[in-house]
Amino acid sequence: MAVAVHWFRHGLRLHDNPALKAALDDAEEFYPVFIFDGQVAGTKLCGYNRWKFLHDSLTDLDNQFKKVGGRLYVFEGDPSEVFSRLFEEWGVKKLTFEQDPEPIWQERDNAVKKLCDDQGVECIEKISHTLWNPTEVINRNGGTPPVTYAIFRHVTYGIGLPDKPTEDPEFSGIKLPVSNSFKKFALPPIEELAPEDEFKGERINKWIGGETRGLELFDIRMKIEQAAFKAGYCLPNQYKPDLLGPPMSLSPYLRFGCISIRKFYWTIMEVFKEVRKDEPSYQLIAQLIWREYFYTMSVGNDKYDQMEDNPICLNIPWYNNENHLEHWALGKTGYPWIDACMVQLRREGWLHHVGRHAVSCFLTRGDLWISWEEGLKVFLKNLLDADWSICAGNWMWVSSSAFEKALQCPKCFCPVRYGRRMDPSGEYVRRYLPVLKDMPLRYLFEPWKAPKAVQEKANCIIGKDYPLPIVDHRDVSKRNAGMMDDVVSILKDNVIPHCAPSDESEVRSFVWLPSHLSAGGRCTANELCDGIMGL
Repeated sequence: MAVAVHWFRHGLRLHDNPALKAALDDAEEFYPVFIFDGQVAGTKLCGYNRWKFLHDSLTDLDNQFKKVGGRLYVFEGDPSEVFSRLFEEWGVKKLTFEQDPEPIWQERDNAVKKLCDDQGVECIEKISHTLWNPTEVINRNGGTPPVTYAIFRHVTYGIGLPDKPTEDPEFSGIKLPVSNSFKKFALPPIEELAPEDEFKGERINKWIGGETRGLELFDIRMKIEQAAFKAGYCLPNQYKPDLLGPPMSLSPYLRFGCISIRKFYWTIMEVFKEVRKDEPSYQLIAQLIWREYFYTMSVGNDKYDQMEDNPICLNIPWYNNENHLEHWALGKTGYPWIDACMVQLRREGWLHHVGRHAVSCFLTRGDLWISWEEGLKVFLKNLLDADWSICAGNWMWVSSSAFEKALQCPKCFCPVRYGRRMDPSGEYVRRYLPVLKDMPLRYLFEPWKAPKAVQEKANCIIGKDYPLPIVDHRDVSKRNAGMMDDVVSILKDNVIPHCAPSDESEVRSFVWLPSHLSAGGRCTANELCDGIMGL
């Protein structure tokens, strides 16, 4: 009997899953499998919110398999050891899985491929977590990753358009056995997997993981984009970042593979053409291309998430200040905009990109001068959509560790002025820092300047109920700019193949700065914050 297994890791979906379809081709019996190995899907460093999203996604998969008469089999242990037993017990002839291109997964996957070869099991790996095969991009570029975004676009243009999504899988005529003792293979309760929920379910915004919810949000997102196209502009969430709305972003669903990146790419391109009767510019899918770029840059570089021995990262002498790091991570810096962002991140597992840029800059080159590696650890633990390569790439960028030519501008993310720009009513800060809910808007973003009488009336004494600033932004930003100049000066004669943006448009797309406003006219950088034109 032709018995096939599909191994889920990322790619937690049924739609546009070519590896899943390959498993079903010519199969008489089929088993879907997920294995907890201590690292899969980012579980090595994973807080409650990320665990919950993953658990939701696996529950959704199990429910979908129930509808066709099967179940999702869940195991714990080393994948090679698990499959060695299953190949013999189930008589497996074919194993399929979606490619995980990042270097941290290669030892695991190579071991399983060798096992398949040794035991005569057909092993099929398909590419669908990325738009292009990162290895092909590197090969087309002469064997090295493209060190600029422009070169990456040029190389992928030569490869051609991404493949279109595959058809949905068909399970008719295929047995999906459910063991009489299936209970021992069922997905364990979240309480047995995740660390304790420190917030005890108290969240304003609650994310629901899984393909089913992801597709619902996908349909909503496409309608929003369609309305923007009809109004004459693109990327509506870049014009007016929605910090207070319900969970709508698709990035966590793309990160876990609940939504196909190819489905997103082709649908938004087709909607644009249908509405505008024109070919879309690359700006429409710029964020998707950045995702591809960071995946490709990480291939073959297992030091990509650290500064030492990372060939694309500047070696900057950051401070080691555990006290400042802890205050930043817990949202107790004394800067309400920064603290509100960090509280939302820890409580809900989410933070809008404008908030991510603000807190990242504050930790690194802007204020605290602490290594981006420490910030990466916090994001990988808490942020729902934190991907190893993309998250590390973002941190290297914002900290000027891999893009120092572009971001010599500490004023860009002033923790006071930038907060006022992004949260002009103060509603966001008051939501996540209720201790400041009665502080007048005039003082909300720098409450230490409020007269004692105002603090007493607001029931918030600064230094007692809410902390004083742990640093003086004006002083440390000047100091840090000088230290970064020193770093650049020391390294200016060295040949460092680190990444760099090619022009202003690339910087704009990265920091969510649109080229044109929905009301008409060009978006100038200083409409967001003073000094950002220094980008």
